[in-house]
Amino acid sequence: MRYCPVGKDDCLLLTEVESLEHDCLRLKALAEIDALTGLYNYQYLIKVLGLEMERTIRTGLPTALIMIDLDHFKQINDLYGHETGNLALKAASAVWTGNIRRLDVACRYGGEEFAIVLPAARLHRALMTAGRLRKILEASPVDAGDTKIFLTASFGVEVFEPDKFSSPESFIMSADEMLLVAKRAGRNRVYYGGAGEKAAATALSLDEKEALLGRGEK
Repeated sequence: MRYCPVGKDDCLLLTEVESLEHDCLRLKALAEIDALTGLYNYQYLIKVLGLEMERTIRTGLPTALIMIDLDHFKQINDLYGHETGNLALKAASAVWTGNIRRLDVACRYGGEEFAIVLPAARLHRALMTAGRLRKILEASPVDAGDTKIFLTASFGVEVFEPDKFSSPESFIMSADEMLLVAKRAGRNRVYYGGAGEKAAATALSLDEKEALLGRGEK
Protein backbone atom coordinates (compact mmCIF):
# COMPACT_ATOMS: atom_id res chain seq x y z
CA MET A 1 0.00 0.00 0.00
CA ARG A 2 1.32 3.44 -0.96
CA TYR A 3 1.32 6.16 1.65
CA CYS A 4 2.94 9.49 2.42
CA PRO A 5 5.19 9.84 5.49
CA VAL A 6 3.88 12.39 7.97
CA GLY A 7 5.30 15.83 7.35
CA LYS A 8 6.76 15.02 3.93
CA ASP A 9 5.53 17.63 1.46
CA ASP A 10 7.15 16.23 -1.69
CA CYS A 11 5.30 12.90 -1.62
CA LEU A 12 4.37 11.71 -5.14
CA LEU A 13 1.03 10.29 -3.95
CA LEU A 14 0.05 13.66 -2.49
CA THR A 15 0.92 15.31 -5.80
CA GLU A 16 -1.29 12.81 -7.66
CA VAL A 17 -4.20 13.45 -5.32
CA GLU A 18 -3.88 17.21 -5.72
CA SER A 19 -3.75 16.80 -9.50
CA LEU A 20 -6.91 14.67 -9.45
CA GLU A 21 -8.70 17.24 -7.27
CA HIS A 22 -7.70 19.98 -9.72
CA ASP A 23 -8.99 17.92 -12.66
CA CYS A 24 -12.29 17.27 -10.88
CA LEU A 25 -12.79 20.98 -10.24
CA ARG A 26 -11.97 21.78 -13.86
CA LEU A 27 -14.41 19.16 -15.15
CA LYS A 28 -17.11 20.44 -12.81
CA ALA A 29 -16.61 23.97 -14.14
CA LEU A 30 -16.71 22.75 -17.74
CA ALA A 31 -19.96 20.91 -17.04
CA GLU A 32 -21.59 24.27 -16.26
CA ILE A 33 -20.37 26.04 -19.41
CA ASP A 34 -21.96 26.04 -22.86
CA ALA A 35 -19.22 24.86 -25.21
CA LEU A 36 -20.20 27.09 -28.15
CA THR A 37 -20.78 30.45 -26.51
CA GLY A 38 -18.76 30.20 -23.31
CA LEU A 39 -21.82 31.28 -21.31
CA TYR A 40 -23.20 29.28 -18.42
CA ASN A 41 -25.61 26.52 -19.44
CA TYR A 42 -29.18 25.63 -18.48
CA GLN A 43 -28.16 23.51 -15.49
CA TYR A 44 -26.18 26.38 -14.00
CA LEU A 45 -29.05 28.79 -14.70
CA ILE A 46 -31.42 26.67 -12.62
CA LYS A 47 -28.87 26.44 -9.81
CA VAL A 48 -27.97 30.12 -9.61
CA LEU A 49 -31.57 31.25 -10.03
CA GLY A 50 -32.62 29.03 -7.14
CA LEU A 51 -29.89 30.51 -4.96
CA GLU A 52 -30.88 34.08 -5.82
CA MET A 53 -34.56 33.34 -5.16
CA GLU A 54 -33.63 32.02 -1.73
CA ARG A 55 -31.53 35.13 -1.13
CA THR A 56 -34.49 37.35 -2.00
CA ILE A 57 -36.73 35.49 0.43
CA ARG A 58 -34.10 35.71 3.16
CA THR A 59 -32.89 39.29 2.70
CA GLY A 60 -35.56 41.10 0.72
CA LEU A 61 -33.03 42.06 -1.98
CA PRO A 62 -34.72 41.73 -5.39
CA THR A 63 -33.85 39.33 -8.19
CA ALA A 64 -34.66 40.09 -11.83
CA LEU A 65 -34.53 37.86 -14.88
CA ILE A 66 -34.21 38.75 -18.55
CA MET A 67 -35.08 36.19 -21.22
CA ILE A 68 -33.76 36.91 -24.73
CA ASP A 69 -34.50 35.37 -28.10
CA LEU A 70 -32.66 36.28 -31.31
CA ASP A 71 -35.17 37.38 -33.94
CA HIS A 72 -35.57 35.33 -37.14
CA PHE A 73 -32.56 33.19 -36.28
CA LYS A 74 -33.74 30.31 -38.47
CA GLN A 75 -33.43 32.57 -41.50
CA ILE A 76 -29.75 33.15 -40.71
CA ASN A 77 -29.12 29.41 -40.62
CA ASP A 78 -31.13 28.85 -43.80
CA LEU A 79 -29.52 31.70 -45.77
CA TYR A 80 -25.93 31.56 -44.56
CA GLY A 81 -25.48 28.13 -42.99
CA HIS A 82 -25.07 26.86 -39.46
CA GLU A 83 -21.46 27.99 -39.12
CA THR A 84 -22.59 31.57 -39.65
CA GLY A 85 -25.43 30.92 -37.23
CA ASN A 86 -22.84 29.85 -34.67
CA LEU A 87 -20.92 33.08 -35.29
CA ALA A 88 -24.11 35.01 -34.61
CA LEU A 89 -24.68 33.15 -31.34
CA LYS A 90 -21.11 33.90 -30.24
CA ALA A 91 -21.44 37.56 -31.22
CA ALA A 92 -24.68 37.96 -29.29
CA SER A 93 -23.12 36.24 -26.26
CA ALA A 94 -20.22 38.70 -26.38
CA VAL A 95 -22.70 41.58 -26.33
CA TRP A 96 -24.39 40.17 -23.22
CA THR A 97 -21.20 39.50 -21.27
CA GLY A 98 -19.58 42.77 -22.27
CA ASN A 99 -22.46 44.96 -21.15
CA ILE A 100 -23.73 43.58 -17.84
CA ARG A 101 -22.50 43.92 -14.26
CA ARG A 102 -19.89 41.53 -12.90
CA LEU A 103 -22.46 40.00 -10.55
CA ASP A 104 -25.00 39.39 -13.32
CA VAL A 105 -25.06 35.88 -14.79
CA ALA A 106 -25.50 35.33 -18.54
CA CYS A 107 -26.60 31.85 -19.64
CA ARG A 108 -27.51 30.11 -22.84
CA TYR A 109 -31.01 28.79 -22.24
CA GLY A 110 -31.04 26.72 -25.42
CA GLY A 111 -30.85 27.25 -29.17
CA GLU A 112 -30.95 31.00 -29.82
CA GLU A 113 -32.49 31.82 -26.45
CA PHE A 114 -30.55 33.30 -23.54
CA ALA A 115 -31.19 34.23 -19.91
CA ILE A 116 -29.56 36.84 -17.71
CA VAL A 117 -29.96 36.69 -13.93
CA LEU A 118 -29.67 40.08 -12.23
CA PRO A 119 -29.10 39.75 -8.47
CA ALA A 120 -30.10 42.75 -6.33
CA ALA A 121 -31.75 44.39 -9.34
CA ARG A 122 -35.14 46.05 -9.24
CA LEU A 123 -37.47 46.40 -12.20
CA HIS A 124 -36.07 49.69 -13.50
CA ARG A 125 -32.50 48.33 -13.61
CA ALA A 126 -33.61 45.17 -15.41
CA LEU A 127 -35.57 47.20 -17.97
CA MET A 128 -32.71 49.57 -18.61
CA THR A 129 -30.26 46.67 -18.92
CA ALA A 130 -32.52 44.91 -21.42
CA GLY A 131 -33.03 48.12 -23.39
CA ARG A 132 -29.30 48.80 -23.50
CA LEU A 133 -28.50 45.25 -24.66
CA ARG A 134 -31.17 45.48 -27.36
CA LYS A 135 -29.69 48.67 -28.79
CA ILE A 136 -26.08 47.46 -28.63
CA LEU A 137 -26.93 44.19 -30.37
CA GLU A 138 -28.80 46.03 -33.12
CA ALA A 139 -25.77 48.27 -33.68
CA SER A 140 -23.25 45.39 -33.72
CA PRO A 141 -23.40 43.56 -37.09
CA VAL A 142 -21.74 40.17 -37.38
CA ASP A 143 -18.88 40.05 -39.88
CA ALA A 144 -19.54 36.88 -41.88
CA GLY A 145 -16.92 37.07 -44.61
CA ASP A 146 -18.37 38.96 -47.58
CA THR A 147 -21.46 40.10 -45.73
CA LYS A 148 -22.51 41.70 -42.49
CA ILE A 149 -25.47 40.26 -40.63
CA PHE A 150 -27.51 42.59 -38.47
CA LEU A 151 -29.03 40.95 -35.42
CA THR A 152 -31.99 41.97 -33.32
CA ALA A 153 -33.55 40.29 -30.31
CA SER A 154 -36.70 40.31 -28.24
CA PHE A 155 -36.55 40.62 -24.44
CA GLY A 156 -38.87 39.56 -21.65
CA VAL A 157 -38.31 40.95 -18.15
CA GLU A 158 -39.61 39.53 -14.86
CA VAL A 159 -38.94 40.24 -11.18
CA PHE A 160 -39.10 37.50 -8.57
CA GLU A 161 -42.11 37.52 -6.24
CA PRO A 162 -41.98 34.87 -3.46
CA ASP A 163 -45.74 34.40 -3.39
CA LYS A 164 -45.92 34.01 -7.18
CA PHE A 165 -43.03 31.73 -8.13
CA SER A 166 -42.40 28.42 -6.40
CA SER A 167 -39.39 27.29 -8.44
CA PRO A 168 -36.75 28.57 -10.86
CA GLU A 169 -38.70 26.91 -13.66
CA SER A 170 -41.87 28.88 -12.87
CA PHE A 171 -39.87 32.10 -12.69
CA ILE A 172 -38.32 31.37 -16.09
CA MET A 173 -41.71 30.47 -17.56
CA SER A 174 -43.16 33.83 -16.56
CA ALA A 175 -40.20 35.75 -18.05
CA ASP A 176 -40.52 33.61 -21.18
CA GLU A 177 -44.17 34.62 -21.47
CA MET A 178 -43.07 38.26 -21.42
CA LEU A 179 -40.61 37.40 -24.19
CA LEU A 180 -43.35 35.83 -26.30
CA VAL A 181 -45.47 38.98 -25.97
CA ALA A 182 -42.49 41.04 -27.21
CA LYS A 183 -42.15 38.75 -30.21
CA ARG A 184 -45.85 38.86 -31.03
CA ALA A 185 -45.80 42.64 -30.77
CA GLY A 186 -43.25 42.89 -33.58
CA ARG A 187 -39.91 41.69 -32.14
CA ASN A 188 -36.82 43.79 -31.38
CA ARG A 189 -38.35 45.19 -28.20
CA VAL A 190 -38.46 44.83 -24.42
CA TYR A 191 -41.62 43.77 -22.61
CA TYR A 192 -42.67 43.58 -18.98
CA GLY A 193 -46.27 43.04 -17.93
CA GLY A 194 -46.21 42.29 -14.22
CA ALA A 195 -48.66 43.46 -11.61
CA GLY A 196 -46.13 45.94 -10.25
CA GLU A 197 -46.00 47.93 -13.49
CA LYS A 198 -48.01 50.95 -12.31
CA ALA A 199 -46.18 51.29 -9.00
CA ALA A 200 -42.78 50.89 -10.61
CA ALA A 201 -43.49 53.62 -13.18
CA THR A 202 -43.69 56.32 -10.50
CA ALA A 203 -40.00 55.87 -9.64
CA LEU A 204 -38.66 55.69 -13.20
CA SER A 205 -37.05 58.23 -15.48
CA LEU A 206 -38.68 59.14 -18.80
CA ASP A 207 -36.54 56.61 -20.67
CA GLU A 208 -37.35 53.93 -18.10
CA LYS A 209 -41.08 54.67 -18.32
CA GLU A 210 -40.92 54.36 -22.10
CA ALA A 211 -39.12 51.03 -21.79
CA LEU A 212 -41.70 49.82 -19.28
CA LEU A 213 -44.67 50.88 -21.39
CA GLY A 214 -43.17 49.52 -24.59
CA ARG A 215 -42.48 52.91 -26.18
CA GLY A 216 -39.11 53.61 -27.70
CA GLU A 217 -38.31 49.87 -27.81
CA LYS A 218 -39.18 49.35 -31.45
